[in-house]
Amino acid sequence: MSYKNLLVEVADGIAFVKINRPKALNALNRETLLELQQALKELQGKKDAQIIVLTGEGGKAFVAGADIAEMKDMNPTEALAFSRLGHETLGMIENFTKPVIAAVNGYALGGGLEIALSCDFIYVSETAKLGVPEVTLGIFPGFGGTQRLPRLIGKGRAKELIYTGKMIDAQEAYNQGIANKVFPADKLMEEVTQVARTIAQNGPMAVSMAKDAVNAGYDMGAEEGEVIEMTAWGNSFATHDQKEGMGAFLEKRKPQFKGE
Repeated sequence: MSYKNLLVEVADGIAFVKINRPKALNALNRETLLELQQALKELQGKKDAQIIVLTGEGGKAFVAGADIAEMKDMNPTEALAFSRLGHETLGMIENFTKPVIAAVNGYALGGGLEIALSCDFIYVSETAKLGVPEVTLGIFPGFGGTQRLPRLIGKGRAKELIYTGKMIDAQEAYNQGIANKVFPADKLMEEVTQVARTIAQNGPMAVSMAKDAVNAGYDMGAEEGEVIEMTAWGNSFATHDQKEGMGAFLEKRKPQFKGE
């Protein structure tokens, strides 16, 4: 399918999904959010896409935020619907059965940081700027920022970023635990692609089940989370990939995983 606001390319087991509204610094409007949902649905069934890399087109921005021009004249009912659409879309990313890496190649502000937070982890370029500046517009994060950011970096640090609306640079994002790694701007996609290739070579079912176990158990007590892990681990022995992976190890050959 062709998209107006996205570029989607699949190569070597990796689906590269680019937000493609560079003139608007890749801001998220309703149309873009709906296209993201459609892209995820299509990529779900593609066996040649084992991992998703989400990034922005144009070099200046990953996603500079939600589209202020579209939001400005919304009434409360319309704003609630827009927030629900954002939550629904980002929830699809967070719970997508395949890993999703955010490659933050510029501004990731407001909805941009929120969409990155819904990914499995975040790599940033040295030139990236991150933040949730919604309070400077008289609103506050509405796409999950008040929920995901505190869970990632703690309430105090999250509240400081949300209340001040300040932008932080790539190194501070790393220091605070928002970004997993920082790379030179001209090396970001190369490094992200290498990590994605490594993941894509592993058992797709195992990676998917591990993601589900981490997500499902994260807000539970340790004992409940351990039950989820044990159950999923046991179920992994019903897969072709488990038999293939262990058989290949014993036979000293490269496994041929099928994602089954």
